Amino acid sequence: MTNFSPEDLILFLYKESSPELTIAIEEALMSDWTLNEKLAVLKASHERLNTLIESPRTATVLNILRYADQTQPVNS
Repeated sequence: MTNFSPEDLILFLYKESSPELTIAIEEALMSDWTLNEKLAVLKASHERLNTLIESPRTATVLNILRYADQTQPVNS
C-alpha cells in the first residue's frame, strides 16, 4: 500500500496530479477506506472555501484610503 501525502491528494482533488499519480490514487481509493476519508475531508474543505465571502473591515478600508490620500504625489 502506497502512502499519499496531503499534497498528493490536493493535487488529485484539483486535477493537477500527474497521470501516474492519478491512476495510483484512483486504484488506492478502491480499497483504502482511510484514504477515502482523508479525501472526503479535503473535498469538504474545498467546498467550504468556495462558499466563503470575506470583506475587509470598514476601518481597514478607511485606513488604506487615508494613507493613499496622504502619500499622493504633488503635481507641480
